[in-house]
Amino acid sequence: MAPETNLILCPVNLRHLETHYRAYEESVAMARRRGAKLIVATVAPEMERNLNIRDSKAYWSEQLEKFVKAHPAEGVETETIVRLGAVHRQIVKLAEERKVDVVVMESANPKVKDYLLGTTASHVVTHATCSVYVVRR
Repeated sequence: MAPETNLILCPVNLRHLETHYRAYEESVAMARRRGAKLIVATVAPEMERNLNIRDSKAYWSEQLEKFVKAHPAEGVETETIVRLGAVHRQIVKLAEERKVDVVVMESANPKVKDYLLGTTASHVVTHATCSVYVVRR
């Protein structure tokens, strides 16, 4: 028998959401089918490149709330979380802290440098203690 899914984590990159949010759509559909709660999270850099952003966590919290409001997850209980730090580490850490059942995330098509350095998705797949569902763009 397949394990029950109660909590799904969907990390989103708010810098690329204009065209890429298939993983979010997939995570909403999965949460609906399984009656699970959805955590929509983003990871902001500790040091912003844009000097106009004074409070990174507050800024990205507002952006994440706007995204979720613009793309409502009808019939799904959702929670939003913003973390600061290295994206790949924060996703794994959040999944472990919250005892997530599955992470649903996007992965870009690999490039040569990805094979050498590793992608965020490959790090999460390798280090997460839960299942990871990777959605290709």
